[in-house]
Amino acid sequence: MEQDTAGGYRLSMLPARLASAAMDQADFGLRAEPVLAELVWQVKETASLSVLDRGLPCIVARVESDSLLRADQKIGTTMALDGSASGRVLAAFTDEHTLQRLRDGAHPLATDEILQETRANGYALSSGYTHKGVRAVAAPVYDLHGRCVATLSIVVPESRFELERFRQPVLDSAAKLTRILQGNTP
Repeated sequence: MEQDTAGGYRLSMLPARLASAAMDQADFGLRAEPVLAELVWQVKETASLSVLDRGLPCIVARVESDSLLRADQKIGTTMALDGSASGRVLAAFTDEHTLQRLRDGAHPLATDEILQETRANGYALSSGYTHKGVRAVAAPVYDLHGRCVATLSIVVPESRFELERFRQPVLDSAAKLTRILQGNTP
């Protein structure tokens, strides 16, 4: 608090600075970047964090690999619900209410069989038809209440894609992000 010239009191700028710092710490994209960077270091491929935005997966954080050949998707890029690995995860692991909204929406969803397979596997692969030449694997990230609120994915040129090489690092990194969202130390 500070006193003004008329003798009244007002908030100083300190609460605004503290609020700004708290918002920075609460920003999941910023908190996810070290996990994304660790995954990129481990697999040498680009990693992204996506959330549903107006019914489509939208990249909110991304760490690029140093590889010369890589997919060029920026923060804010949206992807297909039916063909992208992130879209398949976000649809497969969402709550029934959101899934019904997605079904009623303008964007096609993956088939029920693909969504069931995604749930059974705990991850999804991209179809390969939405972006030619690249493949992706994505895993769900859960909030404190066990809701899938994001997906962690890596996008790899088809010529380097090996599911066995990438699946476990993506699953482990998604689990780290889940622990961060749930307030636990990774």
